[in-house]
Amino acid sequence: MPPEFALPENSSNYAVQALRRFQEYSGRPALARGNRSATYGELIADVLRFAAAFRDAGVRPGGKVLVMAANCFDAPALQLALHLHGCRVLWSAPITSRREIDRFAALADADAFVYDDGALGEELAASLAPMPAYRIADLDAQTPYQILETPAPDSVLQTSGTTGDPKLVHHTQAFYKQILDLAAVFVAQDLPLLRHYSGSPLWLASGQITTFFNLFTGGVLFLTDTWSPDEFYRIVPAERITSTYVTPPMLYELLDHPGGAGVDCSSLFMLNVGAGPATPTRLLQGIERFGPVLRIVYGLSECVVVTAQPGLTKNARLASAGTPYGDVVVEIRDDDGKVLPAGDTGEVWVQSKLVFAEYVGMPELTAETLVDGWLRTRDVGYVDDDGFLFLVDRVHDMIVTTRRNWAIFCRPIEDVLGSHPAVRTAAVIGVPDPVVGEAVHAFVVTRSPVTALELQDLVTATLNEMWTPAAIDFVDELPLTQIAKVDKVALRKLYAELHPQP
Repeated sequence: MPPEFALPENSSNYAVQALRRFQEYSGRPALARGNRSATYGELIADVLRFAAAFRDAGVRPGGKVLVMAANCFDAPALQLALHLHGCRVLWSAPITSRREIDRFAALADADAFVYDDGALGEELAASLAPMPAYRIADLDAQTPYQILETPAPDSVLQTSGTTGDPKLVHHTQAFYKQILDLAAVFVAQDLPLLRHYSGSPLWLASGQITTFFNLFTGGVLFLTDTWSPDEFYRIVPAERITSTYVTPPMLYELLDHPGGAGVDCSSLFMLNVGAGPATPTRLLQGIERFGPVLRIVYGLSECVVVTAQPGLTKNARLASAGTPYGDVVVEIRDDDGKVLPAGDTGEVWVQSKLVFAEYVGMPELTAETLVDGWLRTRDVGYVDDDGFLFLVDRVHDMIVTTRRNWAIFCRPIEDVLGSHPAVRTAAVIGVPDPVVGEAVHAFVVTRSPVTALELQDLVTATLNEMWTPAAIDFVDELPLTQIAKVDKVALRKLYAELHPQP
């Protein structure tokens, strides 16, 4: 820890409060990735070094900095440094299509761009010129950073919209202060020290809470960009991992892995399962494999954790998303906004300090989504007499697919398919898939011959492979509702008829 390091008293900046907490853990290991590691004291030094580097580069307090980085070793320190400097951090996801990346950059209206190694970062830096651009590995400073009172820091994270345009989800400092409070409650309960294996990058809201909750509790964060059952079953016993997060398809891969049953996973305290519903049958298998450590979590970019159900046993409500987490309040309302009683199905409304502040540049959508201090989740469900939330549908046409926590929507795929000269119209739905949870499936009406492979290649080239239909049915026409909209309920029935399950 640098000898000149001192914290101002009574600072309102959450990053200062985080550094004060890190001082208490200064000798403990904090981060590990590959052959790199850092103690909390070294993490403090990295935060101050990055903050000084941004100061020397001319990034002003209150400035907006666009960041594109993988789940890299320096990412947590980078964000804390920018927030210590009173900046807005705008995280762009490098895994999305270039079209979405360019749109995000345009909406961000940033003052500077920061990126890690890779051709994509270099290309984006060149396209953003004359905006100042900095490679993370080149950031350094010769003089210490003096911590002063700055504008309140905040973050903007990326999510996909139903139109295919990126939505910029703005979280204020209140989000991070709530994570600090949640971490303090966790520590006060004298629970096992977290040794968390994380593949959740900071451009996701889930990555934000995963990273900083673990660091604020004094745990060890093991970072990775890749995930496989082999790596999971290697690192859990080797590093005595106590906590990690998987999507349902990832859980299924763990359960189906032939060598997993003999691996010692007794160190696990919390195996979080989220980003979509896991079937009760598979959850039971998970309980049998790992013991009562599975924890269902439900959240969204606009409120990262809504409900949770920890310590699952075979007698738990396995179809439920759990009960409200932390300060979260959940209400079920009808189409008119009236609160419904337990057992009645309606839209899920949420209130919490974890709720986002706005969609940047989208005031009308913000007004529709944030109503009188409540978040409309657009998810449909009900609450039972004991306060457990059950989700039964999605208002938006989202497809939960692949091992990554990323929303796939139908409209962008339909637009790409419709751009082919041989296609008259197209519709996309999500269909059950035993490997990836839900697969993208397309129905296409053509005006001239075209192959499924040609259309799949078009989607891959325009968006990326995550959005590519796993299969395409060519039909004479699409079913329509009485108001001439594509009837996706009828399409799902048609899919079941064309592809009967054994």
